Amino acid sequence: MASDDWIDIRKNESHIARERAKARELKKSAWWQALLQKGICHYCGQKFPPDELTMDHLVPVARGGKSTRGNIVPCCRACNADKKYYTPAELIMKRLENEAARADGEKPAPEKPPEFSDN
Repeated sequence: MASDDWIDIRKNESHIARERAKARELKKSAWWQALLQKGICHYCGQKFPPDELTMDHLVPVARGGKSTRGNIVPCCRACNADKKYYTPAELIMKRLENEAARADGEKPAPEKPPEFSDN
């Protein structure tokens, strides 16, 4: 895939504001604090001090995701930056496209999410 232009993002500013407010409240919860204390990034699986982890929405708020326990995970800053606005399905598609490109001798798409690294 040469471009990320195929991803249609139609932001609903009121939804985003509402969900960000919910996320701020969840950050204060014992549930979230316990996840931070474990210190494990959801994507790369590495251990980090709690202050180095961020709150990530699996389905991004800008894509209609909600600030609920089932949609929020702790992750390191690098993984959060790599994930961007992708959904889990899009991350899988990106991985498959990279694998197909490699098999065809092409250069894989840049910014491969760390959860799909080959090591």
